[in-house]
Amino acid sequence: MVLRRVLGCIWLLSCSTTYAEIAVVDDTGVRVTLAQPAQRIVSLAPHATEMLFAVGAGNKIVGAVEYSDYPEAAKSIPRVGGYSGFDLEKVVMLKPDLVVAWHSGNGAATVEKLKKMGLKVYFSEPRMLNDVATNLERLSLLTGNPVAGQTAARSYRDELARLQRRYEGQSKVSVFYQIWNSPLMTINGQHLIGHVIDLCGGENVFATLPTLAPQVGLEAVLLANPEVIIASGMGYERPAWLDEWRRWPQLAAVKSNSIYVIHPDIINRHSPRILKGAAQMCEQLQEVREGRK
Repeated sequence: MVLRRVLGCIWLLSCSTTYAEIAVVDDTGVRVTLAQPAQRIVSLAPHATEMLFAVGAGNKIVGAVEYSDYPEAAKSIPRVGGYSGFDLEKVVMLKPDLVVAWHSGNGAATVEKLKKMGLKVYFSEPRMLNDVATNLERLSLLTGNPVAGQTAARSYRDELARLQRRYEGQSKVSVFYQIWNSPLMTINGQHLIGHVIDLCGGENVFATLPTLAPQVGLEAVLLANPEVIIASGMGYERPAWLDEWRRWPQLAAVKSNSIYVIHPDIINRHSPRILKGAAQMCEQLQEVREGRK
């Protein structure tokens, strides 16, 4: 009789698991609450998809936008559009209990419609390199994987600290980072890539511009005369337009042949892989320093 009671208590404890309310603050300062960990997630940005996989929640993603292609398993997730224009009806039909959105990429007005329909939305918008680790921790809480999130965040922070130690105190190298050629676009000092440049001991020649991804003129680049030009392009191939800078032999970057490319997936996405892009950029700037000698 006693054994039966004990077994009955164990059964009740194991079968009546309850969750306390989960609450985090997203990157727009809004408090996001869930009654229990999310089981059906829609990701509206490739970097968010990568983060969700990094914290062990990839199998809970029921919809994602185009270019959500890392890791390999992400390629098979049903698409709900592109990160700059998703299908509202498709998202709603998937009945997500959490939508992870990108504030500056998805369009606040469209995402607001999801909120009005009662969907829970977490905005992921890392602006500082440390914010990537914070996002990993928050998303792991929302998806019920706190241990995996802590592990992923710790690994990220360790690698970030290693790069900081390696390149701290290095002489400055002036950098023009080119997103695109027509129109000619760059990033300012508040952009996450701007902080990568800082990490590597670079000096963004357009750091003080007011917008995150401003358009600039050819004359402005020639006047800034950067020692290095780095571009990301759109794919694995080196952008053909990058070598058009060789038409301007007076540029310091052209004189020293310091025109580089970094694959966009490891530098343009606000995901843990940005440190791979950072390591590559740091090596490129170090090559320029050594070439001065």
